[in-house]
Amino acid sequence: MKKVLKVLGIIMLVIIIVIVAVLFYLSRKGSSLSEDYQKTVTTGGDIEANYLRNGVYETSYYEIAAIQNFGKYEIYYPTELLTSNKEYPVIVVCNGTGWPGSRSKPLYEHYASWGFIVIATEEEYSWNAFGADMCVSLLKKLNDTETVELDGFEDKKNVFYGHIDFNNVGIVGHSQGGVGVINAITNSDHQDIYKTAVALSPTGKELALGIDWPYDATKINVPILLISGAGGGDDWVVTGEGLADIYNDIPANKAMVRRRDTEHGKTQYSADGYVTAWFMWQLQGDQEAAEAFIGGNPEIMNNSLYQDQRIDLGE
Repeated sequence: MKKVLKVLGIIMLVIIIVIVAVLFYLSRKGSSLSEDYQKTVTTGGDIEANYLRNGVYETSYYEIAAIQNFGKYEIYYPTELLTSNKEYPVIVVCNGTGWPGSRSKPLYEHYASWGFIVIATEEEYSWNAFGADMCVSLLKKLNDTETVELDGFEDKKNVFYGHIDFNNVGIVGHSQGGVGVINAITNSDHQDIYKTAVALSPTGKELALGIDWPYDATKINVPILLISGAGGGDDWVVTGEGLADIYNDIPANKAMVRRRDTEHGKTQYSADGYVTAWFMWQLQGDQEAAEAFIGGNPEIMNNSLYQDQRIDLGE
Protein backbone atom coordinates (compact mmCIF):
# COMPACT_ATOMS: atom_id res chain seq x y z
CA MET A 1 0.00 0.00 0.00
CA LYS A 2 2.84 2.40 0.87
CA LYS A 3 4.45 1.72 -2.51
CA VAL A 4 1.13 2.41 -4.29
CA LEU A 5 0.68 5.70 -2.42
CA LYS A 6 4.26 6.64 -3.20
CA VAL A 7 3.74 5.91 -6.91
CA LEU A 8 0.48 7.88 -6.92
CA GLY A 9 2.25 10.77 -5.21
CA ILE A 10 4.98 10.76 -7.85
CA ILE A 11 2.39 10.63 -10.64
CA MET A 12 0.51 13.58 -9.12
CA LEU A 13 3.75 15.53 -8.79
CA VAL A 14 4.60 14.89 -12.44
CA ILE A 15 1.09 15.97 -13.50
CA ILE A 16 1.38 19.16 -11.48
CA ILE A 17 4.80 19.94 -12.98
CA VAL A 18 3.45 19.38 -16.49
CA ILE A 19 0.41 21.58 -15.82
CA VAL A 20 2.55 24.39 -14.43
CA ALA A 21 4.86 24.10 -17.43
CA VAL A 22 1.89 24.34 -19.78
CA LEU A 23 0.56 27.36 -17.91
CA PHE A 24 3.98 28.96 -18.17
CA TYR A 25 4.14 28.24 -21.91
CA LEU A 26 0.63 29.44 -22.66
CA SER A 27 1.14 32.68 -20.79
CA ARG A 28 4.64 33.31 -22.09
CA LYS A 29 3.94 32.97 -25.82
CA GLY A 30 5.41 36.11 -27.34
CA SER A 31 8.13 38.22 -25.70
CA SER A 32 5.87 41.11 -24.69
CA LEU A 33 2.61 42.79 -25.58
CA SER A 34 2.84 44.68 -28.85
CA GLU A 35 2.73 48.48 -28.73
CA ASP A 36 -0.06 48.40 -31.31
CA TYR A 37 -2.02 45.51 -29.75
CA GLN A 38 -5.24 47.53 -30.04
CA LYS A 39 -5.02 47.31 -33.83
CA THR A 40 -5.03 43.51 -33.61
CA VAL A 41 -8.24 43.31 -31.55
CA THR A 42 -11.61 43.02 -33.27
CA THR A 43 -14.56 44.64 -31.53
CA GLY A 44 -18.26 43.83 -31.80
CA GLY A 45 -19.89 46.88 -30.27
CA ASP A 46 -19.58 50.67 -30.10
CA ILE A 47 -18.85 50.75 -26.37
CA GLU A 48 -16.22 48.03 -26.66
CA ALA A 49 -14.57 49.89 -29.53
CA ASN A 50 -14.64 53.23 -27.71
CA TYR A 51 -12.90 51.96 -24.58
CA LEU A 52 -10.36 49.95 -26.55
CA ARG A 53 -9.06 53.29 -27.83
CA ASN A 54 -6.71 55.31 -25.67
CA GLY A 55 -8.30 57.85 -23.35
CA VAL A 56 -7.67 61.59 -23.31
CA TYR A 57 -4.80 61.58 -20.79
CA GLU A 58 -1.12 61.62 -21.67
CA THR A 59 0.71 59.13 -19.47
CA SER A 60 3.94 58.92 -17.51
CA TYR A 61 5.86 56.11 -15.83
CA TYR A 62 7.57 55.82 -12.45
CA GLU A 63 9.61 52.90 -11.16
CA ILE A 64 10.61 52.02 -7.61
CA ALA A 65 12.98 49.21 -6.65
CA ALA A 66 11.58 46.52 -4.37
CA ILE A 67 13.45 44.45 -1.80
CA GLN A 68 11.00 41.61 -2.43
CA ASN A 69 11.74 38.99 -5.07
CA PHE A 70 9.57 40.78 -7.65
CA GLY A 71 12.29 43.34 -8.18
CA LYS A 72 10.43 46.59 -8.72
CA TYR A 73 7.13 48.43 -8.67
CA GLU A 74 5.95 49.84 -12.00
CA ILE A 75 3.53 52.76 -11.82
CA TYR A 76 1.72 54.28 -14.80
CA TYR A 77 -0.28 57.47 -14.30
CA PRO A 78 -1.86 60.44 -16.08
CA THR A 79 0.86 63.06 -16.64
CA GLU A 80 -1.48 65.84 -15.50
CA LEU A 81 -1.12 64.43 -11.98
CA LEU A 82 2.17 66.34 -11.77
CA THR A 83 0.38 69.68 -11.80
CA SER A 84 -3.16 68.90 -10.63
CA ASN A 85 -4.83 68.85 -7.22
CA LYS A 86 -6.95 65.79 -8.06
CA GLU A 87 -7.04 62.29 -6.67
CA TYR A 88 -6.96 59.44 -9.18
CA PRO A 89 -8.53 55.96 -8.98
CA VAL A 90 -6.23 52.95 -8.90
CA ILE A 91 -5.89 49.65 -10.77
CA VAL A 92 -3.66 47.04 -9.10
CA VAL A 93 -2.30 44.26 -11.33
CA CYS A 94 -1.68 40.57 -10.53
CA ASN A 95 0.65 38.91 -13.05
CA GLY A 96 0.01 35.76 -15.01
CA THR A 97 2.49 32.87 -14.89
CA GLY A 98 5.70 33.76 -16.72
CA TRP A 99 4.43 37.23 -17.56
CA PRO A 100 5.88 40.04 -15.40
CA GLY A 101 4.31 43.48 -15.47
CA SER A 102 6.96 45.00 -17.75
CA ARG A 103 5.73 42.82 -20.62
CA SER A 104 2.33 44.49 -20.59
CA LYS A 105 3.46 48.10 -20.64
CA PRO A 106 1.14 49.14 -23.54
CA LEU A 107 -1.90 47.72 -21.72
CA TYR A 108 -1.15 49.57 -18.50
CA GLU A 109 -0.43 52.79 -20.38
CA HIS A 110 -3.84 52.32 -21.95
CA TYR A 111 -5.53 52.08 -18.55
CA ALA A 112 -3.61 55.15 -17.37
CA SER A 113 -4.77 57.10 -20.44
CA TRP A 114 -8.30 56.79 -19.04
CA GLY A 115 -7.33 58.52 -15.81
CA PHE A 116 -6.09 55.65 -13.62
CA ILE A 117 -2.98 55.14 -11.55
CA VAL A 118 -1.87 51.61 -12.47
CA ILE A 119 0.61 49.65 -10.36
CA ALA A 120 2.29 46.38 -11.37
CA THR A 121 5.39 44.39 -10.38
CA GLU A 122 7.68 41.70 -11.82
CA GLU A 123 6.20 39.11 -9.45
CA GLU A 124 6.18 35.47 -10.60
CA TYR A 125 3.91 34.05 -7.88
CA SER A 126 0.87 36.29 -7.75
CA TRP A 127 -1.74 33.68 -6.79
CA ASN A 128 -1.58 34.47 -3.04
CA ALA A 129 -2.01 38.25 -3.51
CA PHE A 130 1.18 39.08 -1.61
CA GLY A 131 2.38 41.35 -4.42
CA ALA A 132 -0.99 43.08 -4.59
CA ASP A 133 -0.84 43.69 -0.84
CA MET A 134 2.64 45.17 -1.17
CA CYS A 135 1.44 47.42 -3.99
CA VAL A 136 -1.35 48.82 -1.83
CA SER A 137 1.06 49.30 1.08
CA LEU A 138 3.41 51.24 -1.18
CA LEU A 139 0.60 53.42 -2.53
CA LYS A 140 -0.45 54.28 1.01
CA LYS A 141 3.09 55.37 1.82
CA LEU A 142 3.34 57.39 -1.38
CA ASN A 143 0.02 59.09 -0.72
CA ASP A 144 1.07 60.11 2.79
CA THR A 145 4.73 61.07 2.24
CA GLU A 146 5.95 64.28 0.60
CA THR A 147 9.39 62.94 -0.34
CA VAL A 148 10.84 59.57 -1.30
CA GLU A 149 14.36 58.31 -0.80
CA LEU A 150 16.15 57.20 -3.94
CA ASP A 151 19.22 54.94 -3.86
CA GLY A 152 19.65 55.71 -0.17
CA PHE A 153 21.35 59.03 -0.85
CA GLU A 154 18.83 61.75 -1.60
CA ASP A 155 15.25 62.84 -1.08
CA LYS A 156 13.08 63.65 -4.04
CA LYS A 157 9.63 65.18 -4.20
CA ASN A 158 7.00 62.44 -4.25
CA VAL A 159 4.71 63.12 -7.22
CA PHE A 160 1.95 60.87 -5.83
CA TYR A 161 1.60 62.68 -2.52
CA GLY A 162 -2.12 63.32 -1.90
CA HIS A 163 -3.14 62.10 -5.37
CA ILE A 164 -4.37 58.54 -4.72
CA ASP A 165 -8.10 57.89 -4.38
CA PHE A 166 -8.39 54.97 -1.97
CA ASN A 167 -12.18 55.04 -2.23
CA ASN A 168 -11.84 53.80 -5.81
CA VAL A 169 -9.37 50.94 -6.05
CA GLY A 170 -9.80 48.04 -8.47
CA ILE A 171 -7.72 44.99 -9.27
CA VAL A 172 -7.15 42.94 -12.43
CA GLY A 173 -5.22 39.76 -13.10
CA HIS A 174 -4.74 37.10 -15.76
CA SER A 175 -4.46 33.31 -15.31
CA GLN A 176 -2.52 32.77 -12.04
CA GLY A 177 -3.15 36.49 -11.58
CA GLY A 178 -6.88 35.79 -11.77
CA VAL A 179 -6.45 33.61 -8.69
CA GLY A 180 -4.47 36.46 -7.16
CA VAL A 181 -7.39 38.79 -7.79
CA ILE A 182 -9.83 36.52 -5.96
CA ASN A 183 -7.46 36.08 -3.03
CA ALA A 184 -6.73 39.82 -2.91
CA ILE A 185 -10.40 40.69 -2.49
CA THR A 186 -11.22 37.83 -0.10
CA ASN A 187 -8.12 36.82 1.83
CA SER A 188 -5.53 39.58 2.08
CA ASP A 189 -4.51 42.31 4.49
CA HIS A 190 -6.01 44.98 2.25
CA GLN A 191 -9.05 43.07 0.99
CA ASP A 192 -11.45 45.77 2.21
CA ILE A 193 -9.81 48.47 0.09
CA TYR A 194 -10.96 46.99 -3.23
CA LYS A 195 -14.14 48.33 -4.75
CA THR A 196 -14.22 46.07 -7.80
CA ALA A 197 -12.27 43.39 -9.68
CA VAL A 198 -11.69 41.73 -13.05
CA ALA A 199 -10.37 38.16 -13.31
CA LEU A 200 -9.16 37.13 -16.78
CA SER A 201 -9.00 33.38 -17.38
CA PRO A 202 -8.62 32.62 -13.67
CA THR A 203 -7.24 29.14 -13.07
CA GLY A 204 -10.16 26.75 -12.59
CA LYS A 205 -10.91 25.55 -9.05
CA GLU A 206 -9.80 21.94 -9.41
CA LEU A 207 -6.59 22.82 -11.22
CA ALA A 208 -5.84 25.57 -8.71
CA LEU A 209 -6.25 23.14 -5.82
CA GLY A 210 -4.05 20.61 -7.61
CA ILE A 211 -1.17 23.06 -7.89
CA ASP A 212 -1.78 24.49 -4.40
CA TRP A 213 -3.29 27.85 -5.40
CA PRO A 214 -6.46 27.69 -3.27
CA TYR A 215 -9.15 30.37 -3.37
CA ASP A 216 -12.76 30.75 -2.25
CA ALA A 217 -15.03 32.71 -4.60
CA THR A 218 -17.96 32.38 -2.18
CA LYS A 219 -16.32 35.13 -0.10
CA ILE A 220 -16.33 37.71 -2.90
CA ASN A 221 -18.38 40.75 -1.88
CA VAL A 222 -17.47 43.34 -4.52
CA PRO A 223 -18.62 43.55 -8.16
CA ILE A 224 -16.46 41.29 -10.33
CA LEU A 225 -16.18 40.62 -14.06
CA LEU A 226 -14.98 37.16 -15.18
CA ILE A 227 -13.65 36.76 -18.74
CA SER A 228 -12.08 33.75 -20.44
CA GLY A 229 -11.48 32.48 -23.94
CA ALA A 230 -13.62 29.95 -25.79
CA GLY A 231 -12.55 27.66 -28.62
CA GLY A 232 -9.00 28.91 -28.65
CA GLY A 233 -7.18 26.70 -26.17
CA ASP A 234 -8.07 28.45 -22.92
CA ASP A 235 -9.63 25.23 -21.59
CA TRP A 236 -6.23 24.16 -20.29
CA VAL A 237 -6.65 26.79 -17.61
CA VAL A 238 -10.39 27.20 -17.17
CA THR A 239 -13.18 25.54 -19.15
CA GLY A 240 -16.51 27.20 -19.79
CA GLU A 241 -18.00 24.96 -17.13
CA GLY A 242 -15.14 25.90 -14.80
CA LEU A 243 -15.71 29.63 -15.28
CA ALA A 244 -19.43 29.13 -14.65
CA ASP A 245 -18.49 27.21 -11.49
CA ILE A 246 -16.60 30.24 -10.19
CA TYR A 247 -19.45 32.53 -11.24
CA ASN A 248 -22.00 30.39 -9.40
CA ASP A 249 -19.91 30.52 -6.21
CA ILE A 250 -20.01 34.33 -6.14
CA PRO A 251 -23.03 35.50 -4.13
CA ALA A 252 -24.01 38.56 -6.22
CA ASN A 253 -22.83 41.55 -8.28
CA LYS A 254 -21.10 39.53 -10.96
CA ALA A 255 -20.77 39.10 -14.70
CA MET A 256 -19.08 36.51 -16.89
CA VAL A 257 -18.37 36.20 -20.61
CA ARG A 258 -16.18 34.05 -22.86
CA ARG A 259 -14.58 35.57 -25.92
CA ARG A 260 -14.86 33.32 -28.95
CA ASP A 261 -11.77 31.81 -30.62
CA THR A 262 -9.39 33.33 -28.09
CA GLU A 263 -6.35 31.47 -26.78
CA HIS A 264 -5.17 31.74 -23.22
CA GLY A 265 -2.39 34.30 -23.65
CA LYS A 266 -4.61 36.64 -25.62
CA THR A 267 -7.34 36.83 -23.00
CA GLN A 268 -5.15 39.31 -21.12
CA TYR A 269 -5.91 42.02 -23.70
CA SER A 270 -8.49 40.81 -26.23
CA ALA A 271 -11.43 42.02 -24.11
CA ASP A 272 -9.61 45.20 -23.11
CA GLY A 273 -12.47 47.41 -24.31
CA TYR A 274 -14.84 45.86 -21.79
CA VAL A 275 -12.24 45.66 -19.01
CA THR A 276 -11.58 49.39 -19.37
CA ALA A 277 -15.31 50.12 -19.56
CA TRP A 278 -15.86 48.07 -16.39
CA PHE A 279 -13.30 50.07 -14.44
CA MET A 280 -14.57 53.36 -15.88
CA TRP A 281 -18.06 52.49 -14.64
CA GLN A 282 -17.08 51.02 -11.30
CA LEU A 283 -14.32 53.47 -10.33
CA GLN A 284 -15.22 56.66 -12.21
CA GLY A 285 -19.01 56.44 -12.45
CA ASP A 286 -19.00 56.57 -16.26
CA GLN A 287 -22.60 55.84 -17.31
CA GLU A 288 -21.77 55.34 -20.98
CA ALA A 289 -19.39 52.57 -19.94
CA ALA A 290 -22.07 51.14 -17.64
CA GLU A 291 -24.36 50.53 -20.62
CA ALA A 292 -22.05 47.72 -21.68
CA PHE A 293 -23.21 45.75 -18.63
CA ILE A 294 -26.53 47.07 -17.30
CA GLY A 295 -29.75 48.65 -18.51
CA GLY A 296 -32.43 47.33 -20.81
CA ASN A 297 -30.05 46.06 -23.48
CA PRO A 298 -26.45 45.65 -22.25
CA GLU A 299 -24.06 45.67 -25.18
CA ILE A 300 -21.96 42.77 -23.95
CA MET A 301 -25.02 40.48 -23.96
CA ASN A 302 -25.52 41.03 -27.68
CA ASN A 303 -21.91 41.12 -28.86
CA SER A 304 -21.39 38.26 -31.32
CA LEU A 305 -17.69 38.01 -30.42
CA TYR A 306 -18.67 36.67 -27.00
CA GLN A 307 -20.65 33.71 -25.69
CA ASP A 308 -21.99 32.28 -22.43
CA GLN A 309 -22.80 35.76 -21.13
CA ARG A 310 -24.31 35.88 -17.66
CA ILE A 311 -25.01 39.01 -15.63
CA ASP A 312 -26.26 39.55 -12.09
CA LEU A 313 -25.52 43.19 -11.34
CA GLY A 314 -27.26 45.78 -9.23
CA GLU A 315 -27.85 49.01 -11.13
